[in-house]
Amino acid sequence: MNKEKRHEMLSRLRANNPHPTTELNFSSPFELLIAVILSAQATDVSVNKATDKLYPVANTPEAIYALGIDGLKEYIKTIGLFNSKTKNVIETCRILIEDHGSVVPENREALEALPGVGRKTANVVLNTAFGWLKDNKGKYFIAVDTHIQRVANRTGYAKGKTVEETERNIIKNTPNKTEFMYDLHHWLILHGRYTCIARNPRCGSCIIEDLCDYKDKTE
Repeated sequence: MNKEKRHEMLSRLRANNPHPTTELNFSSPFELLIAVILSAQATDVSVNKATDKLYPVANTPEAIYALGIDGLKEYIKTIGLFNSKTKNVIETCRILIEDHGSVVPENREALEALPGVGRKTANVVLNTAFGWLKDNKGKYFIAVDTHIQRVANRTGYAKGKTVEETERNIIKNTPNKTEFMYDLHHWLILHGRYTCIARNPRCGSCIIEDLCDYKDKTE
């Protein structure tokens, strides 16, 4: 896929969805942070079902920390890996309270120091909660999950054997970064979730099919 095709691909995805956002329910940076921690190896639907019950009861670091492990577990026990996630969320709340004045930090290093928060989660929070295009070192970033990894490689937009390599190549290959980078994560993840699915991609209803390098297109 060349530069012109990439620009056209992003232009079509933008025209189809001018204001994309996460499908996780949240009303504050803290709610988003917790939801993204819970979403690891789980669907957004399952996380929303849990947080829709949790957040009306506890949606601050103090309130969730006060629930304790046993109390929080009752709200998120339907989510995969809930035991480890419960411990991570409680510890994250403690650190936010003690070290950050109960405020989610706008800093990659501080975010990644929280239990259960890796580069992808930090990228989502920085982009979606705070509107960042670049991190605090001035470098562009994008959160890459399995959907984005698949779409980028399958279409030929950006090749990479690891999510880190794919992230670097997506950034390298994206034209007009100030124009496209803010929404790029959401365009790619939604395209991978509903159209360019892992098995039997829906090529026949894909708005970028003619631009895509995938050789085994379906009808």
